[in-house]
Amino acid sequence: MSGASGGGMDDLYREHILDHYQHPRNRGTLERPYITYEDTNPLCGDRIRMDLNVRDGKIDAVRFSGTGCSISQAAASMLCEAIEGKTLDEAKKISRDDMLELLGIELGPVRLKCGLLALKTLKAGAYGMTQWPGEDEDA
Repeated sequence: MSGASGGGMDDLYREHILDHYQHPRNRGTLERPYITYEDTNPLCGDRIRMDLNVRDGKIDAVRFSGTGCSISQAAASMLCEAIEGKTLDEAKKISRDDMLELLGIELGPVRLKCGLLALKTLKAGAYGMTQWPGEDEDA
C-alpha cells in the first residue's frame, strides 16, 4: 500500500501531523491529575508533560503540555486522542509500532525519539517509573 514513490499517502500523513501540531487536541493540564509525568528528549529539546485522570478504571481525561518539534507535539496530541476512554492497562499496552502507525510516516533515528517521546512519557507515568527500562541516562 505504501509505495516508494513518496507523495500520495505520505502527504496525507504529513498534513495530519501538521494539523495536530497547529491544532493540538487535549493540550493543557489537569488541575488534580491522577497521574502526571514529564520527560524530555535532550537531543532536540522536546519536552512533554502528560496528565491523566482515571475514573472507574478508564482514562476519562488526558492532557499534554510542553514544547518541541512538530513530530513530538503532534504525536502527543494523537496519543491523547487514542487513549481517552481506554483503561490504564490498555494504554500501557500501546506499543512503539502502534505509535508509529498513528503517525503514519517513516522516521529516521533522530525523529524516532521525537515521535516516541509522548508514548515514553505516558508509559513512565502509567507504570510510575523514573527511567525507561534499558535506557541509558545519556543516550
